[in-house]
Amino acid sequence: MRSMLILNGPNLNLLGTRQPEIYGSTTLADIEALCRAHAQKIGVDLTFAQSNHEGVLIDALHDARKTKDGVILNAGAYTHTSIALMDAIRSAEVPVIELHLSNIHARESYRHLSYISPVAIGLICGFGARGYTLAMDALYSHLEGIA
Repeated sequence: MRSMLILNGPNLNLLGTRQPEIYGSTTLADIEALCRAHAQKIGVDLTFAQSNHEGVLIDALHDARKTKDGVILNAGAYTHTSIALMDAIRSAEVPVIELHLSNIHARESYRHLSYISPVAIGLICGFGARGYTLAMDALYSHLEGIA
């Protein structure tokens, strides 16, 4: 059975109440439930985590090296600022998909820069909560060698 980590960064614990006009009304708990149901459907062991602290995210990526087949990362604002997360992804040597609820390319110009994209196998953005299951399917296909 394949094993995935879905890792969420800063402020995602406030989903459902934080800027619902951008991020919607779905909570992180709702997204986790959606992902767990999808993991059962596709036969994946899933770990779901969130932290507002960069070091905790880095530690999770380091741990994934030994315990996960792949990672889906919504790094939030750290996407645009964290060389440390980029280095952790490179060091982890597991495939990572970069994920965003909103379309970061249709937002403020500072959100167009991603330190995650150069070390990710792909990027999914702009599909809201549905992006998580899209990312799960994409990662599963990548792991299974399905084009």
